Formats: sequence, structure tokens, C-alpha cells
Amino acid sequence: METIRQIAFVCVGRAVGFGTLAIACIMLSFAFSPPTAFRAGALLALIMAGILILKAHYAGRQKPKHTEVWLYLEDGLRPRDAEATRRFAGVLRDTYGRFAAGSLAAACCMFFISIVLVAGGVETASLGLVVMR
Repeated sequence: METIRQIAFVCVGRAVGFGTLAIACIMLSFAFSPPTAFRAGALLALIMAGILILKAHYAGRQKPKHTEVWLYLEDGLRPRDAEATRRFAGVLRDTYGRFAAGSLAAACCMFFISIVLVAGGVETASLGLVVMR
């Protein structure tokens, strides 16, 4: 089971990494307004956490053969009976849940930073320059 857990961690981590890269690019496009950039990042991280929670919820209903983890497993490690399939789904559920919790924590941090920036008086001037009040 530990091998399955490691492979699941790599597969889900890669997908979350690409999502995080997309979120960072969108945040960079709002660089003219740091509070807006952090709000956008927080909202997108919440969406990613929601998707990961849904994936965790439906992990038990998905056939192991239709997962990316299945492709990376050797024949001897692939689940064959009902009990192994249930444990496989549990590993996927735990992995998705762990990444969802991390995404949610990142979203909360970005919302907090956005609130601090707004409370600190950082706003955008008409030319896109960040000014302090």
C-alpha cells in the first residue's frame, strides 16, 4: 500500500502543481493591484480545493483501471479483489483530501494577505502604480 500511496502522491501532486502554476500566472497578471491579485489567487485556490474534495468524494466510485495511478503501478501491485480495490480508493481519497487541505490553507492565507493589504491602504492609482495612502 505504501507504494500506491507514493505513486498517488506524485500523480495528484503533479496535477495540483500545474493548477498552482496557472493560479500564479493569473495572480501575476494582476500585479498592478496586489490586493486583487491575492483575492484572485484565493478564489482560484478555493475552486481547486473544491475540485479536489469532489475527486476525493468520488474516488470510491471510480474504477481503479481509470486512474492515472493504475498506469504507474506494476502488475503485481494492482488491486485484484474487492478489498484491495476498497483500500486503493481509500488511498486516493486520503491523497486528494491532503492536497485539498493544503489548497484550502493557501486560499485562507491569500485572503488574509489581501485583507491586510486593503487595511494597510495599498490601492492602485490610475496608471497602474501601487501607492500608499
